[in-house]
Amino acid sequence: MKYDFTSIMDRHNKDSIAVDVPEGFGPQGKTREGFDRIPMWVADMNFPTVPTITEEIIRRAQHPAFGYFSPTQEYYDAIINWQKTRNGMDVSKKNIGYDNSVLGGVVSALNVLCSKGDNVLLHSPTYIGFTGSLTNNGYHIVHSQLVQDENNIWRMDYADMEKKIVENKIHAAVICNPYNPCGRVWTREELVKAMEIFERHSVWVVSDEIWSDLILEGYHHTPTQSVSEYAKMHTAAMYAPSKTFNLAGLVGSYNVIYNSWLRDRVDKESSLSHYDAMNVLWMHALIGAYKKEGAEWLDELRSVLTDNVNYAYDYIVKHFKGVTLSKPEGTYMLFLDCEQWCREHGMTLDELYDKGVEYGVLWQDGRPFHGEYGIRVNLAVPHERVIDAFDRLDRYVFNAEI
Repeated sequence: MKYDFTSIMDRHNKDSIAVDVPEGFGPQGKTREGFDRIPMWVADMNFPTVPTITEEIIRRAQHPAFGYFSPTQEYYDAIINWQKTRNGMDVSKKNIGYDNSVLGGVVSALNVLCSKGDNVLLHSPTYIGFTGSLTNNGYHIVHSQLVQDENNIWRMDYADMEKKIVENKIHAAVICNPYNPCGRVWTREELVKAMEIFERHSVWVVSDEIWSDLILEGYHHTPTQSVSEYAKMHTAAMYAPSKTFNLAGLVGSYNVIYNSWLRDRVDKESSLSHYDAMNVLWMHALIGAYKKEGAEWLDELRSVLTDNVNYAYDYIVKHFKGVTLSKPEGTYMLFLDCEQWCREHGMTLDELYDKGVEYGVLWQDGRPFHGEYGIRVNLAVPHERVIDAFDRLDRYVFNAEI
């Protein structure tokens, strides 16, 4: 491979919550002496990013002035070309807006489309960020539970979605495409069917597509806005290079909105704090990310993540009796259901969760994602660390002599 996905970076004291876990946030249990800690919780990758990003940031930082600025045409062209090449989307400058985060963009769009206290449709298990941001902003979440078919693949329950929309007088829905935490990559047919329901009931859509670049080999991302004219004109789509290239600490995201009525109002809503504004170094990071080298790096990353997911999935199915999961098609997260294992071993989820941390596997409690016996596992680490982590979970946790 041309790029480095094998080095084990030392991120301690480098502003990383993934490894220097803040008090009261993330896995808090103690780790036994002799075991280092493998960061497998928050959705943060442990790979060096593509060099063109740091090169662009350094080049700009060498000029010793950081005054007020306006996004350049190069910035817009980078997004336009990326969306065309990666997603087949025709986007123009007038369709592109800015928010400090994808969640901020979700809230800005809902603030335009809803009144405080309105019901908003989301699927469950639910990304914890949606729960926090929507609740904090006064919206009531109505969950439509995803269901697993005979092959353990997560599916939308269309009848339940429509029932919830009608009963709760819902006119806005948040779609996660691809789906976090379950790792589904929605097909065109699935999105078409969902949008037909939304159109029937005049439901606007906010589509979080931050994971759209991180599709595992053999699968394809379908932008929500591409499936119908209704979808194009009634969807605000949220994107960012931050998940793809591990740039969350630089802060920034962009949205794509084709409907000029919605575009103008979301721009206005986003501006109201007077602090929702782009950072100049973030702009240059995006330009560096969306170069051809970034596309090459991403394709190599997708191969690495595919290998990690295949290894982890096969290992769990073979060795961890009583743990069930659906094999991800995108993202780099596993969502485990440990209910059967916990019941058979007389152990609570807290005890199981702490046991993993005790042996240095920093995984994530799945209950805030609405998985009663859930644990979320981040596989965006060098393959060597995946092997090490699952060996520890095998020997000291799931198959230990208890």
